Amino acid sequence: MSAAERTSDRAFLAVAALLFLGSAALTIRWCASMAAMGEMVMPGGWAMSMTWMRMPGQTWPGAAASFVAMWAAMTAAMMLPSLVPMLRRYRCAAAVGPDRAPAIAALPPSLAVGREMRLGALTALVAAGYFCVWTVLGAAVFAVGAALASLAMREPALARLVPAAAGAVVALAGGWQLCAWKERQLTRCRGTVPPGIPALRADARTAWRHGLRLGLRCTSCCAGLTTTLLAVGVMDLRAMAAVAVATSVERLAPGGERAARVVGVLTVGAGLLTIGRSLVAG
Repeated sequence: MSAAERTSDRAFLAVAALLFLGSAALTIRWCASMAAMGEMVMPGGWAMSMTWMRMPGQTWPGAAASFVAMWAAMTAAMMLPSLVPMLRRYRCAAAVGPDRAPAIAALPPSLAVGREMRLGALTALVAAGYFCVWTVLGAAVFAVGAALASLAMREPALARLVPAAAGAVVALAGGWQLCAWKERQLTRCRGTVPPGIPALRADARTAWRHGLRLGLRCTSCCAGLTTTLLAVGVMDLRAMAAVAVATSVERLAPGGERAARVVGVLTVGAGLLTIGRSLVAG
């Protein structure tokens, strides 16, 4: 790696670190605001977060937009640590693509700077495509969550079943961590499978499509952990931190595949324990 490439890589990591800190700060602020609003005690002894409700004077589109903004900040804070290595792999693949100029070290300084600025813009476009997938998922999550919350408020008998249902969802999410589909998606996210092509074209269309592909793969890989977070409490900072750590470990640690299975077993156990407690309490 040339001196110019090392400088570019350090700048990329610095920007990623700033984005992580900013998104984490926003997430903490939103969680604190929601905690200050309190929760609604429901039949069955559980409490429903105000996340799924409209604030006084707020429209449903406004509530959805607020949730999606919170979701975007939360997913950025949780996923950036594991996304950065994927973006670095993209930068390497795009830098040696078939339509690229010679190595940066062989270019005049002005051309080298321009090339790195273009690579930085394309990297940002990959990240935008990636988080676009997560944002669309967030909009769908709010629609389902708000509908279920409304149903629980209208039907006390169904509300009493929520603790047991949440435990069942957590147990199933843990089972997802143990399935072959999860293992395949995790292997791809870890970059241990050779890519289909050794390089990527350095253009906006390829960058956007690559980001969407990464986002779809990542949401599939994280389906179990994301579902667990939603069942436990989407605005629970401890749950967020646990899911973020689990995601980063299974993506980045040398024994990530084994870590994913351990998390799956623990999650299944937690779900079954929640079901048992809800039955005893009921």
